[in-house]
Amino acid sequence: MLAAQFMALLDVFIVNVAAPTIGSELHASGADLQLVIAGYAITYSVLLITGARLGDRLGHGRVHLAGLALFTAASLACGLAQGATELIVFRLVQGAGSAVMIPQVLSLIQRTFTGEARVRALGAYSAVIAVGAAAGQTVGGVLVSADLFGTGWRPVFLVNVPVGAVLLAVGRRVLPRGGAEREGARGLDVPGLVLLGGAVALLTVPLVLGQEEDWPLWSWLSLAAAAVLFGLFCRYESRLARRGGAPLIAPRVLRHPGMGLSVFRILAVMAVNGGFLFAVTLHVQGGLGYSALRAGLSFAPTAAAFGAVGLTWRKWPASWQRWLTAAGFALLAMSVTGVGLAFHGGGAGGPLLHAAYAGVGVGLALGFSPTLTRALATVRPEDAADASGLLATVAQLGQLIGVAAFGTLFLIRLESLGGPQAYTSAEALSVCAWALAGTAAVGAVSGLVLRRR
Repeated sequence: MLAAQFMALLDVFIVNVAAPTIGSELHASGADLQLVIAGYAITYSVLLITGARLGDRLGHGRVHLAGLALFTAASLACGLAQGATELIVFRLVQGAGSAVMIPQVLSLIQRTFTGEARVRALGAYSAVIAVGAAAGQTVGGVLVSADLFGTGWRPVFLVNVPVGAVLLAVGRRVLPRGGAEREGARGLDVPGLVLLGGAVALLTVPLVLGQEEDWPLWSWLSLAAAAVLFGLFCRYESRLARRGGAPLIAPRVLRHPGMGLSVFRILAVMAVNGGFLFAVTLHVQGGLGYSALRAGLSFAPTAAAFGAVGLTWRKWPASWQRWLTAAGFALLAMSVTGVGLAFHGGGAGGPLLHAAYAGVGVGLALGFSPTLTRALATVRPEDAADASGLLATVAQLGQLIGVAAFGTLFLIRLESLGGPQAYTSAEALSVCAWALAGTAAVGAVSGLVLRRR
């Protein structure tokens, strides 16, 4: 189960480093690259809660294997794609496979282990999340730079195929597989799913394609339609909850004290994460001419710091705990600014850059991990599953918005300066870094807002 979790996490990060090579070999535009990265997050975020409910209804082991099979097949299709459009479509399918597969991991841990064994299993689960984030960029760089058999970027997807095949064979032998629908399982809320999916698509597409198409009328109409659909989604979910149904996102959970603030913080920190990785990767490979391996290794301080802090912050002094979120966002704002300054003028960075990279990792971890943990610790036990699904969905939507919004900002500025040269790319990154820092600063202010008891 954890091997499958690691593989899916790797795919969130591994494609960032491969993006410039994909763009070169498939003649993909900047908008195409944004959709290759964001496409995975679109279907994953929208289908995540539905995937969890399918596990409740049909058996977590059975649904996990179905999701793993879909993810593996989509990985093969991505690796064989002959054009940018094909790759985007298969990335959407890959995200759907992840959304069906991943929610079952934590559910099976909770149902299979008790006591100290569950604590150890959850510790391993947390470690895999940290290591997956740390390894993605590096593994992507290794695979692209190796250029196995002249395949360029394709191994970042094809590596999932043999791993997935082995996991499917083993999983069929060791995982419990349910039969008939479980008694008391909640409905799938298909209308809510359609409304949310439509709203996310209508928001994402104009953000990504609007700049390339010079912001035509349809892009503004699409953004307006997204707002309307989000409103209809919220209204439908509230009415469904009042009728005793099972809404995709329970309004009662959103009304829980502090939950709205937690949702905002997670959205902000993950948007900064997605935008930072995308923009810096394009700069170091497109502007500075780094190899994929060097680009991947550049993020090692960020990933290592994120993993270390994410696994240890609970052990820090109790007097610090109250201020960790605000401090994390403040450090994140300063660190992304530091990255922009280190690259100023088209330079390679130096010691300031490595310190800033590490600061970004620490800031991301402190902005994300305490927020998530405290939000889940304060909800009622009967709402824990809905709260987990909500926050996981918000995290993926944050990544999606970050790539779409900050990636577009970087590309607009780069185009206005005449294309990807070291100096112009550094200038575009600087503008993007200030916007990222501003978002993190807003998160720091939100971290000072105390939850009402």
